Amino acid sequence: MEVLRPQLIRIGGRVYRKNPIQEQTYQHEDEDDDCYQGLVECAEESCEAYEVVQTPQGFRCTVKAPSLLYKHIVGKRGDTRKKLEVETKTSISIPKPGQEGEIVITGQHRSGVISARTRIDVLLLTFRRKQPFTHFLAFFLNEAEVQERFLKFQEEVLEKCSMDHGVDSSIFQNPKKLHLTIGMLVLLSEQEIQQTCEMLQQCKEEFIDDISGGKPLEVEVAGIEYMNDDPGMVDVLYAKVRMKDGSNRLQELVDRVLERFQASGLIVKEWNSVKLHATVMNTLFRKDPNAEGRYNLYTTDGKYIFKERESFDGRNILKLFENFCFGTLKLSSIHISQRFTVDSFGNYASCGQIDFS
Repeated sequence: MEVLRPQLIRIGGRVYRKNPIQEQTYQHEDEDDDCYQGLVECAEESCEAYEVVQTPQGFRCTVKAPSLLYKHIVGKRGDTRKKLEVETKTSISIPKPGQEGEIVITGQHRSGVISARTRIDVLLLTFRRKQPFTHFLAFFLNEAEVQERFLKFQEEVLEKCSMDHGVDSSIFQNPKKLHLTIGMLVLLSEQEIQQTCEMLQQCKEEFIDDISGGKPLEVEVAGIEYMNDDPGMVDVLYAKVRMKDGSNRLQELVDRVLERFQASGLIVKEWNSVKLHATVMNTLFRKDPNAEGRYNLYTTDGKYIFKERESFDGRNILKLFENFCFGTLKLSSIHISQRFTVDSFGNYASCGQIDFS
């Protein structure tokens, strides 16, 4: 990272500069687990947005965070917390592992408490980004017509293209799990799941009903495309989705949902727009039928997973099925779906939803 161009992190509408600090590590220990990143100054807005309460002993501020992330604030042997306390001249109280609660920061000086709060926020965001995705916002596409047409697509591809390199039945999506992903989420507590439900309801009230007109959005699932640059070495093949009336309402709706969730911090900003697609073939399924595309990147400990995959030659499939129609359906609900789970219908289990019809 260049000194004159440090990484910027946005938290709660403010932008911070992230400055790396070299910290002592111990033999046989994983450096990443105790990655203390010194920060930070407010780069745009005043830190007065934090709620700091004056007490007879000085000042106090609290931070809500899921218990799974406490260890990253404590650090190995408590080193991260000690460093924070020394550098900000504060005392930081953290609930014991497995206990939900608030991180409490106290100090003699308001500026020190704010500094500690800022650094903790960035640490939480840094390690949250290393957690595997747990949930996602999605439209389900598992209506009977689309499932039947998908199975027809699979049958014809295997009949006409099975001799092409890497093409076999193992890389096709489960038709019961066909869906459109709006955004991936890391939800680490029941409170965060509830917050997501509330945020989705706010989206419905503020703009979803206006865009949809209170009616289902009728879409056509037709045509195929691939993710990478070489049609001879494809890892993900997907079906395209568009409004049947030719309007841009679906794209507008999902983009505004994405924007709202990014602003809240529930979705980390990677793109400015949702790429609407329904995965129909994925080479990760070859070895793991429960794999979920590019989102299968980290273990529960935040360790990166390298997924070895054998690409397939998609040139004939793209030529023969360029305009294949998977059917039409009406989208009327957005679900908060939990990864690696199934409901009684074989689809992803839903933790909450909104209906706009």
